[in-house]
Amino acid sequence: MIEQNNTTKDLKFYSQKSIGLATFIGGPLAAGYLIKENYKALNENDKGKTALIISILATVAIFGTLFLIPEAIMDKVPNMVIPAVYTGIIYLIVNKIHGTILDTHEAHNNTFYSGWKAAGIGLISLIVLMAIIVASIFLVPDGAYDAYDAEMEQFTINEEESLVFYEHFSTEDDLTLLNEINDIAIPKWKENIAIINRTNDIEDLPLELIEQNKKLLKYSELRLEAFELLKKLITYDSENYNDELDRIHNEIDAVIESLY
Repeated sequence: MIEQNNTTKDLKFYSQKSIGLATFIGGPLAAGYLIKENYKALNENDKGKTALIISILATVAIFGTLFLIPEAIMDKVPNMVIPAVYTGIIYLIVNKIHGTILDTHEAHNNTFYSGWKAAGIGLISLIVLMAIIVASIFLVPDGAYDAYDAEMEQFTINEEESLVFYEHFSTEDDLTLLNEINDIAIPKWKENIAIINRTNDIEDLPLELIEQNKKLLKYSELRLEAFELLKKLITYDSENYNDELDRIHNEIDAVIESLY
């Protein structure tokens, strides 16, 4: 009776544990391939192709998201956490779509592919992913970096020229300070904001520079706000602006720290 119900005796599958192992090593891409092979054994090739496509999209989504997360945050996340999370998710998915078939197959002592083979596929998947990541880094056109660096040179010059104001704050008279704010500091930071906006339009700008620009734009806006507030403080000779100025400078310090 048991033999009659053994409909998969001539088939060979990758077990849930093997798929989990391959996933942990090589990511969702490895899982998609092994799930596709299990579907193939069941003569459900269309579902297998769909599973592989989904795994590719999931891989792009996961690693694309990781690239966008600031390094300061990623450094606080243990290395094993992210692989463990997506491995657990894949394990649950496999259990849902093939759990009963695989359990029944095992109960009949039918054959599975070895865990070593699954691990090897996971390793191949990892190599493919690493090759894609390395290629995406080194194949970014140098022109994007060159154009960005050229703009940043002017950004740095503007920054240095405007911040000289703080050296003069306790030594120069109010009229000189106001002229320095109006003629140098405020125009320089408005120009820096324009520079950041221009660099965002550079073709093939790498993701890390796009993220850096977000911080630099915030930094520039805070600098502009600080100088506008300093102008009011000097013009009206009032200490009412000191607390607000301290807040802005604290935010500036926080942005600077996040850039390193």
